[in-house]
Amino acid sequence: MKKIENLTELLNRYGCGPIAFSGTSDALFERRLVLDHVIDPKQSGPREQFEAFASAMRDVLAQRWLKTTQTYDAANPKQVYYLSMEFLIGRSLTSNVTNLGVAQALGEWEKAKGIKVAELVEEEPDAGLGNGGLGRLAACFIESLATLEMPAIGYGLRYDYGIFRQEIVNGYQVEQPDPWLNRPDPWEVARPNDEIPVPLGASFTVKGGEIAVHRGHATQLIGVPFDRPIVGFGGKTINTLRLWKATTAAAFDFGEFSSGDFFGAVSDKTLAESVTRVLYPDDSTQRGRSLRFLQEYFLVRCSLADIIARFRRRGNDWSMLPDKVAIQLNDTHPAMAVPELMRILLDEANLSWENAWDLSTRTLAYTNHTLLPEALEKWPVELFEALLPRHLEIIFEINRRFLNDVQLKHPEERVRLSQISLIEEGNERKVRMAHLAIVGSHSTNGVAEIHSKLLRTKTVPEFAELFPERFNNKTNGVTPRRWLLQANPNLAQLITETVGAGWETNMALLRKIDPLAKDAAFQARFLAAKRSAKTRFVDWIKKTADISLDPDTLFDVQIKRIHEYKRQLLNAIQVIICYNRLLETPSLDVPPRTVLFAGKAAPAYHLAKVIIKLITSIARVVNSNPMTRNKLRVAFLPNYSCTLAEYLIPAADVSEQISTAGFEASGTSNMKFMMNGAITLGTRDGANIEISEEVGEENAFMFGLTSDQVLNNRALYNPHWHYENEPETKAALDMIFGNYFSADEPGIFEPIRETLLTKGDYFMHLADLTEYVATQSKVAKLFQTQNAWAEKAIHNVARSGKFSSDRTIEQYAHEIWDVKPCPVLP
Repeated sequence: MKKIENLTELLNRYGCGPIAFSGTSDALFERRLVLDHVIDPKQSGPREQFEAFASAMRDVLAQRWLKTTQTYDAANPKQVYYLSMEFLIGRSLTSNVTNLGVAQALGEWEKAKGIKVAELVEEEPDAGLGNGGLGRLAACFIESLATLEMPAIGYGLRYDYGIFRQEIVNGYQVEQPDPWLNRPDPWEVARPNDEIPVPLGASFTVKGGEIAVHRGHATQLIGVPFDRPIVGFGGKTINTLRLWKATTAAAFDFGEFSSGDFFGAVSDKTLAESVTRVLYPDDSTQRGRSLRFLQEYFLVRCSLADIIARFRRRGNDWSMLPDKVAIQLNDTHPAMAVPELMRILLDEANLSWENAWDLSTRTLAYTNHTLLPEALEKWPVELFEALLPRHLEIIFEINRRFLNDVQLKHPEERVRLSQISLIEEGNERKVRMAHLAIVGSHSTNGVAEIHSKLLRTKTVPEFAELFPERFNNKTNGVTPRRWLLQANPNLAQLITETVGAGWETNMALLRKIDPLAKDAAFQARFLAAKRSAKTRFVDWIKKTADISLDPDTLFDVQIKRIHEYKRQLLNAIQVIICYNRLLETPSLDVPPRTVLFAGKAAPAYHLAKVIIKLITSIARVVNSNPMTRNKLRVAFLPNYSCTLAEYLIPAADVSEQISTAGFEASGTSNMKFMMNGAITLGTRDGANIEISEEVGEENAFMFGLTSDQVLNNRALYNPHWHYENEPETKAALDMIFGNYFSADEPGIFEPIRETLLTKGDYFMHLADLTEYVATQSKVAKLFQTQNAWAEKAIHNVARSGKFSSDRTIEQYAHEIWDVKPCPVLP
């Protein structure tokens, strides 16, 4: 792509025409400062400058973005509609600048204006639209769809506060609101003319602080769309992420206000807007579960109405629906799309059941992201009865017809019917949303080879037997534009100088550096790039969190949502063992190590929050001990985010991927780490298996039980045996249980003792601990020989091409969606 010299040329390239009031390259920027903020540009502060610069960049994109939409309307291609409760997109400014390829032009502009874009970037908050791997995957996918020039739209919710901002107070996680929309978001465009009515079968009132539900009294929410540009690499295609905000038509009751009921006058609006207030409301309460149920329906109702409106606006007949529309359900959250699409086809299109079902199943596809039974959503029938009675009628009819068909094929197997029914019977009848998604779609895919296998053989084997043609695998991927080109500029420059341009969209080119893994000169340049990334992270974390780290130590990193199966607890215990070894032998020949944790615990997940407290307590003790602090340091990095990951992942030496085998669906941080030259220390779980196959197990550190061994040994497993027969294990646990790390708060780690010893250690921490510690010793030994370490790290970068989200999306497009590129003409 030809380099752009200034913003005027940038405007011309993207069809925005001449600048009416000025021919200078910074005209758009200054125009935005003056007209949007009514401020003298010379007196503007960083926040005003960020908003003006981002708005100017959006102006640059505007006509190309519009042209993309016009191209799709005119060409009427089959289009992908990606429904997800999360889109963890992070910051947009740097990503858009990167994908437009205008960094060099901006460098010249920076010199002329004396403004540093890197400082403006820090004024942009991470968009509060996601939490973990599910949302980051969705963000990578929609970026790859645009880069590959695929016609696509992402649909999600516009959360006011995201999930929460994590603070660490006295070692404990404290949840605070994340007001990411307190200041104007320059990237979004409100579309009030496209609002969608969302009817409910009940109404709500607030009396004395209590929310009362009135069944049978229909009410209506309003979904207002906000659009964000998704820029493909090279700027050829700019797709849309459409996010829905909940509100109501009855925003203000003048009569109630006049009578003195000031809250009642706006209570309808307040209740409606609560639907999109936060991501994943606490579902430990009935109210929280009801709100989450409403969120999922709201997303589906608004998105499908919008999809069908586009489909019909292009002049398509109902019979063409599967030929023009591919709807991908990202996990069970949007599974209500099955009865909602049937409702549209039955009640609005007036099609027969048979015709509607055929069109619906050929249009919908479902991605499963978990093997954990508790994560496969089930919603009470009572909720459907109160809020969505028509959808419940449709679900019951789907179930009746489905079970009748199965009974005809398997008349002797009555047990099978209860296992596969969409309705779980019991004291509280529930709708099994994963079953609904499988039955109501033409494709069910897992997200790593082992996950897809376990999904078919262990989680839903009855469905895999009934519909073998529907089950397939699509191993996850990550976009190299954000996670290598943007996040790791020094390594990206080294790669470009070595293999040439084009690797950003053709990751197979990275294989060209594989033969250089043994080259001493290339190793030195690679290690220098890693040192630069570490320094960049160290400077940033000091500035943003006041945490001081040494870039010349081994950076051992585990960044995950805090959960028992991800086993941050296993890592914490091995840190204690390492600490004890240093206390016993201060002269122990090991490289200085910095162990870094980051991740959020769900507000109602008590044990996960205790694990955070344990990690921070270990850090306090270890870091203050003069006998160990020069060899071992521990830090919990607060408020894990996409931005934190962009700084930390390029700096990492070791990628901790230590989930209990058979529980992690795939993982995507493992791919980002590999792409940036960190070596995987992991179990044979999720995509770790495919990573080790690509790079070779000699270039990774694999340990622990396999998924089959976990399953087969569970009945015989006794954690007490490990406690009683492994001295280092016992010593470490006794320190935890004996208040060594909690002298001022005795007994606070009792839940950990119960989990590991009383309740049987379900996730088998102690079964893998000894081998994990031994593997950590191998890590330390190798790191002491930097050229040998560099050789393995270089192989990881060179062989990471499979894990580009471009590859994943091409497989979805060819094998599930049957969607082809639709280039936007210049």
